Amino acid sequence: MSQQRILWADDEIELLKPHILFLTKKGYEVTPVLSGLDAIEKCEEEEFDIIFLDENMPGMTGLEALEQIKRIKPNIPVVMITKSEEEYIMEDAIGAKIADYLIKPINPKQILLSIKKILDTKKLVSEKTNSAYQQDFQSIMMSFMNDMEWEDWVETYKKLVYWDIEITQTENRSMGEVFEMQKNEANHNFCRFIKDNYIDWMEDPENRPILSHELLSEKVFPYVRENEESVFFILIDNLRYDQWKVIEPLVADLFNIKEEVYCPILPTTTAYARNAIFSGLMPSEIEATYPEWWVNDNDEDSKNNYEEELLGEQLLRHGIQEKFSYHKVIRASQGKQVNDQINSLLHKKFNAVVYNFVDMLSHARTDTNMVRELAPDEAAYRSITKSWFEHSTLYEMLKMLAEKNCKVYITTDHGTVRTKKPYKIIGDRETNTNLRYKQGKNLSYNKKNVLVARHPEDFGLPKTEVSTSYVFATEDYFFAYPNNYNYYVSYYKDTFQHGGISIDEMIIPFIELSKK
Repeated sequence: MSQQRILWADDEIELLKPHILFLTKKGYEVTPVLSGLDAIEKCEEEEFDIIFLDENMPGMTGLEALEQIKRIKPNIPVVMITKSEEEYIMEDAIGAKIADYLIKPINPKQILLSIKKILDTKKLVSEKTNSAYQQDFQSIMMSFMNDMEWEDWVETYKKLVYWDIEITQTENRSMGEVFEMQKNEANHNFCRFIKDNYIDWMEDPENRPILSHELLSEKVFPYVRENEESVFFILIDNLRYDQWKVIEPLVADLFNIKEEVYCPILPTTTAYARNAIFSGLMPSEIEATYPEWWVNDNDEDSKNNYEEELLGEQLLRHGIQEKFSYHKVIRASQGKQVNDQINSLLHKKFNAVVYNFVDMLSHARTDTNMVRELAPDEAAYRSITKSWFEHSTLYEMLKMLAEKNCKVYITTDHGTVRTKKPYKIIGDRETNTNLRYKQGKNLSYNKKNVLVARHPEDFGLPKTEVSTSYVFATEDYFFAYPNNYNYYVSYYKDTFQHGGISIDEMIIPFIELSKK
């Protein structure tokens, strides 16, 4: 690594020779100048890694010099040094985006710490992150050997998401391959856990996580019944837990956050899981109770055209007869229309808002090469989600609601997994097109790495024919037909899909927000 260069401007630079000598011995090259004008000239002529700028120099002040330096070299970190403790000077310096602020008298170690903090943070954080993950790696691997329950898997997954985000932010992601191996191992074991327990969960509500059809009745309606204020239930379609974690800091600036997770039903798709949320019923119950509102997989109509009607029925079943609203936001203009109605919505007891952007992003990434390039992996997928949220009408809505007396919940209907391994399956022309689950009759497949629902009623699922069965892909597999197999695999490999069983699809966020 080349020697790091420091520009130091101070009209009493002679008094700082011991500091400069100390930094030189530490391997830094220091260029001293006596004024702000000299500092500006040096910046125009040479390259520096960091600038120390005395605020109280005769002639041009440090703040005046800072303004011009930022125009010439906006990305050079500047440390302001001053004798004054006046608050307005500190505020002006911080407003000008300084990297640090030191008050005289200063000692050499203070200076060194400031340099390390500014120039070496990424390297030091990377080293610390890698070291800490290595220590946690063994404990996570050991946990897989135990008989883990749902709560154990939640804690393990939260650790994995934490390390995924932390390792992504390190300089060279040197632990990336190790983490990927551990995540795959976790996913393999989690899928085995679901295969072993899902049917038991159907029969034993007392000993299972909250599932899609129980979410509103268990986590939201009690608050609706017991409190006068309006409730906003915001569902972001297809939101993974790691995507929530990157937008969480923005939400935390507005609200106090209580974070939980829940488990979606199978199939982990909008058509099944989201209908279950709004109806409060399993899909087979929806079909039996409201056949006019249930659309089968092989029908052309959308399965989610009747969410508002299903929600209204569920509210009535739970004794909530007050006015409610339901909004689906696909375009920004629709989000703006909802935001324009906020004051009137506050007079309604319950407001459901569905945001479809993340689901649209996953489909666009499959179908559009440019979006694939923009989001080649989970880290980029998270980044695009955060960028969308920062500029979304949803964020604007949350800013508005943060100023009102209301309760807000944010959740999703399912997650999504990056599919990497094809899995051959054969079905007739009536078989559905989803890549992570298949519903049909006479399905032909290898029984490894799938969960089979030969009796859909045991899974709370409807069946169109007596011989109808469901097959769910596990881990990062996706279904491919033998016809035109190579093209199909190359097109869908490394895309984000949902409908099957994986840790990313089935441990999903449920967030309660309250006023600060």
